[in-house]
Amino acid sequence: MTLCLILGIVVVVAGQSLAQQTPDSDAPLPVPWKVALTVSGYLLPDQSDYIDPVLTADHRWLHLEARYNYENLRTGSLWAGYNFHAGNELALAITPMVGGIFGRTAGIAPGFEASLSYKRFELSISNEYVFDLRNKSGNFYYSWPQLTYSVTNWFVVGLVAQHTKPFQTKLDTQRGFLVGFSHKRASFTAYIFNVGWTDPSTVLEFGWNF
Repeated sequence: MTLCLILGIVVVVAGQSLAQQTPDSDAPLPVPWKVALTVSGYLLPDQSDYIDPVLTADHRWLHLEARYNYENLRTGSLWAGYNFHAGNELALAITPMVGGIFGRTAGIAPGFEASLSYKRFELSISNEYVFDLRNKSGNFYYSWPQLTYSVTNWFVVGLVAQHTKPFQTKLDTQRGFLVGFSHKRASFTAYIFNVGWTDPSTVLEFGWNF
């Protein structure tokens, strides 16, 4: 309930900021907030399925993010970061972040999100290292790299991977592919992992830009 309340407050504040932007003709246009909600459904073999919502809000250099069921089930996290951008045709974006984690897992996590795009290609990664404050053996590294190609303005395909390394264990890698569609503010992406290696797992992701 606490996380839901926080998510609601972020959306309301961002919506009020957008509604109050009525500048006169002589004043410079303000930079609006960019708010996006992504809900991912994980369909896993021999495990319980679950949903992972992520809400982001960006304003100039400031990046805010709230997650649930991301670092662990029944676990929420709140993040703050700094947006860096460089280049036009070859565009680089980097957002170093730090997060606080609460729930089944409690800890802190440094991380970053980055992307490099050129024409219709984009290489991106989101990663973090979780320091479990209750038990050191709960520490782990997680990353999600992917390479995409935009076939059209609304259709994208690509390769994706998940890398997880719990404390004092070997790096576990899951490889897969993705297919995505978008229309106006909405997007839908299907990720398929482990095809040909083990039982495949599926992630269905719905996104909405406010």
